[in-house]
Amino acid sequence: MTGIVQGHRDGHGFVHGDEPGADDVYLAPQEMRTVLHGDRVRVRVQRYDRRGRPEGRVLEILERKRRPIIGRLLLEQGVWIVAPEDKRFGQDILIPKNATATATAGQVVAVELTEPPSMFSQPVGRVAEVLGDIDDPGMEIEIAVRKYEVPHRFSPEALAQAASLPDHVRPADRRQRVDLTDVPLVTIDGEDARDFDDAVYCEPARAGRGKGWRLIVAIADVSHYVRPGEPLDVDAFERATSVYFPRRVIPMLPEKISNGLCSLNPETPRLALVCDMVVTASGSVHAYQFYPAVILSHARLTYTEVAAILGNTRGPEAVKRRDLVPHLLHLHEVYRALLKERQRRGAVDFETTETQIVCDDNGRIERIVPRTRTEAHRLIEEAMLAANVCAADFIQRAGHPALYRVHEGPTPEKRVMLLNYLRALGLGLSIGDDPKPADLQAVAQATKDRPDAAQIHTMLLRSMQQAIYTPVNSGHFGLAYEAYTHFTSPIRRYPDLLVHRVIRALLEGRRYRYASAGPENTGTPSRRKSAPRPALPTSEVRGVPAAEVGLWEAAGIHCSANERRADEASRDVEAWLKCRFMREHLGEEFSGTVTAAAPFGLFVQLDTLYVEGLVHITELGGEYFRFDEARQELRGERTGLRYAAGVRLRVQVSRVDLDARRIEFRLVKPGEGDALLRLRREREPDERTELAATTEADRAVRQAAKAARAKSTRRVAKSGVGPTRGRSPGPRSGPRSAAKKGSRRR
Repeated sequence: MTGIVQGHRDGHGFVHGDEPGADDVYLAPQEMRTVLHGDRVRVRVQRYDRRGRPEGRVLEILERKRRPIIGRLLLEQGVWIVAPEDKRFGQDILIPKNATATATAGQVVAVELTEPPSMFSQPVGRVAEVLGDIDDPGMEIEIAVRKYEVPHRFSPEALAQAASLPDHVRPADRRQRVDLTDVPLVTIDGEDARDFDDAVYCEPARAGRGKGWRLIVAIADVSHYVRPGEPLDVDAFERATSVYFPRRVIPMLPEKISNGLCSLNPETPRLALVCDMVVTASGSVHAYQFYPAVILSHARLTYTEVAAILGNTRGPEAVKRRDLVPHLLHLHEVYRALLKERQRRGAVDFETTETQIVCDDNGRIERIVPRTRTEAHRLIEEAMLAANVCAADFIQRAGHPALYRVHEGPTPEKRVMLLNYLRALGLGLSIGDDPKPADLQAVAQATKDRPDAAQIHTMLLRSMQQAIYTPVNSGHFGLAYEAYTHFTSPIRRYPDLLVHRVIRALLEGRRYRYASAGPENTGTPSRRKSAPRPALPTSEVRGVPAAEVGLWEAAGIHCSANERRADEASRDVEAWLKCRFMREHLGEEFSGTVTAAAPFGLFVQLDTLYVEGLVHITELGGEYFRFDEARQELRGERTGLRYAAGVRLRVQVSRVDLDARRIEFRLVKPGEGDALLRLRREREPDERTELAATTEADRAVRQAAKAARAKSTRRVAKSGVGPTRGRSPGPRSGPRSAAKKGSRRR
């Protein structure tokens, strides 16, 4: 089989096959000596291990990874080497003395390989770029964007095209658009938001024969400026999404568009694609329509400000926005109706604590604070969900191909695993053979007050599959929608831009012909050699040629993969910042809560710092702990002591590994309350019976040994053999010593 090598920091690796559904092939460390993480190879399966997993041997290296490798330049015993930042590469890179450029020891550099590794030699390279010192502000982001190959520089052609765009809406742009500049639309975003791609407005209206509301969601019309096949479109497709880091954003589109021409800034005319809905009192969408418009945002509001207005309509915030208060109250009313509909559908809604990293001027963590979700957050979320559902319905009714946001429920294997976990916890909750979102939501509601609620909700999330973009609509399980797509963020998500193009085409009475899932057919040369596309599943979309469906499939795969890449890069930067932050707290003690158990230890989140670290299993004492997969806990074999999610602990920060992005704790003592004592006593009836039986058996063995010793003593006394008074005590032998030895053996 052929596939891409995925290295592991421990030295071995895997080959991820090109064919969908193929098992990963294990590569032993000696096989990894000739290849690097990211290489494309052909392998042969040599054997299968005891668990049926294939192990292989590299036959041929089809394509070497061409991207630069990021690492620290080190001078060891007169030899220059680069230790890769990504530990999946597994090998240091030798640098000749004349190939270090201007870099000095300890700096972070980008290396291009000049000689690949072989069975008997390390890879050789040259310094292509000097990024700077590891302590420079923002260095963690510079490393991440290169480590995960996030495009962070726009092409000269894209920048030139962006510069040629106008700075404001021209009269020609207003043609065939509805003028909504007199409607008091507002944007509601976070305090640190810079691009505003959605504006909302609500007023009472008749919905059939009953009461209802007119809800307007206006989205920036990016498709008017970013046309298919042009340089801006090529760069946007290559990125597929904006990447958000603390203090910095890698945008999908140049700042001229994302923060200027397409940002719905207050008191500035902007082009928009509008979803105009009529919502009933029960929260269902009675009618909707899409149309291009010219809008004028009447205010830039924040979540905090709107929450304060909704909480006190006579407070200082409400006085400041006196003219907008009635419209905000109408928005809150329609939100409450939409929320009732969400609950009726049984959509999954887990309450999780999100954190926000607050950095200082040097880019270092100043503090980590919980991000509070207010009514204003939920209000905007429900309005955006309603618009997304209308977009999916509009496209589906027209029979036009597009990218849906598909989220499937638990697979049979994951359903069984979840059921076993719930049963092991003693929860009398069942999930049917064909799980519904309401089933999982019922479990979440029933367990929300338990100390291990976070772990239970995590297991519920893991039971569901990952959301993807695909032209084959199979619904959104988590939100309990039959059809769902992304329409509301075309500034930062490429699938939303494609949905806008499809809707605009349908409004104009034509079909949008998606030419290619990449820049190769647009007439614009690609700057990156893309990896070979995996074979696409045979999917059918009614009335659409298979070739066109294949292009949409490829676009969905590309956008889904880049979405995951952006998440990984963001998590890597946050982990680096947290490790750097915790290095200042080495040796300090904190209270924390176990968030998850694993075969190798416990993950503990600190109460005050909101940082998670590992208590290795060797730090739990001298007892042997066994991991219970069904219960997701560690259990001591001798005492039955259990460590599971929700247990309170007192830990000390013992080690911080910046390269591995890992924080380690040492267990100081159990935390407040009787959580551990309670867990020590909570043994199942069959476990107590087994322990009682074991105790009785031990007692019987001891009594039998005592009786045997007494009988042996009596036998010796009758025979007269053994030491007597006045005789020197020689070496013991005979039946008595044999009886003692036998007793010890028993």
